[in-house]
Amino acid sequence: MQHGSSIDPANKFLSVQNIPDFEHYDWDPEYVDQYYQRDITYFTDTSRSIISENDSPDIPFRFSLNPYRGCAHGCAYCYARNSHEYLGLNAGLDFETKIFVKEQAPELFQEFLGKRNYHPELIAFSGVTDCYQPAERKYKLTRRCLQVALEYKQPIGIVTKNALVIRDLDLLQKLSELNLAQVNVSLTTLDPELARVMEPRTSIPSARLRAVRLLTEAGIPTRVMVAPIIPGINDHEIPTILAAAKAAGAQDARYILLRLPLTVEPVFLEWLKRTQPTKAAKVESLIRQTREGKLYSSDWSQRMQGTGLIAQHIKDVFKLYHQKLAFTDLPPQTTELFKVPLRDSQRMLFD
Repeated sequence: MQHGSSIDPANKFLSVQNIPDFEHYDWDPEYVDQYYQRDITYFTDTSRSIISENDSPDIPFRFSLNPYRGCAHGCAYCYARNSHEYLGLNAGLDFETKIFVKEQAPELFQEFLGKRNYHPELIAFSGVTDCYQPAERKYKLTRRCLQVALEYKQPIGIVTKNALVIRDLDLLQKLSELNLAQVNVSLTTLDPELARVMEPRTSIPSARLRAVRLLTEAGIPTRVMVAPIIPGINDHEIPTILAAAKAAGAQDARYILLRLPLTVEPVFLEWLKRTQPTKAAKVESLIRQTREGKLYSSDWSQRMQGTGLIAQHIKDVFKLYHQKLAFTDLPPQTTELFKVPLRDSQRMLFD
């Protein structure tokens, strides 16, 4: 099984770290290879909440819903990898092979919508990990949460790089007819070989473009997210990605520069050196040039787009083709149709 990461980076929250010692296995490279080839395991997540609240000024939503922790897509660059450290695991192989499933997600979602202090606003599906990752084929938690949103007329926005979103076209279309849904499809490259090595278990680019076309044909406001843009890897594809997105019917397009917070950095650098050995040093240098010599800055004013000449060039090229292809903003969603779920009289005492 192909993974985005091939390491187990240290968890900063743990006082004891396990470091594999392969000194005595030099004669057995097959054993070493198998050590890093791991099956995906699913665990039940008994969390009593399903909604995360965000107050970052550079993120356009306050609430997000994540039915899963960890993500089997295995994207080498995923900014959310370090979130697995809060579970006592690591941002590398653990993040993409140990997936936690919030089996009560739909019930918890309905419970949240019924809270006395909740005032309706857009809730983003996939603020941390992809709500349409492979686990969704079996557990269908995202679909059931969409059914909750439709029942109570709760506006939602989806971010995904999996064409599985098309499975729920029926619900998304009903939500869209009420001005309650938008979908953001992440499209990082049009090169299927690069996608497979960089995003091992996502849908191939052509499948994502087909999803964009089917969504827009169904009348669902759809945006393509060119995210992340990695200098020296996919920045040259900006014009062709935007042209393909427009041809597929996308109404809008946005981008985010590569982000490497905390332990995401060693995971990405290991992937870069392993899969792009001839260009790794140049790519790392280009990334640093967008972050004032560092590999990442958490400054809200620059973390999404970076600084410097290269970052400015990326911004200018994207803006040029965004205007040339006549992309427009997605329409705002309504909260006027929202219906408060009936609340459990016992729980009302504790709200």
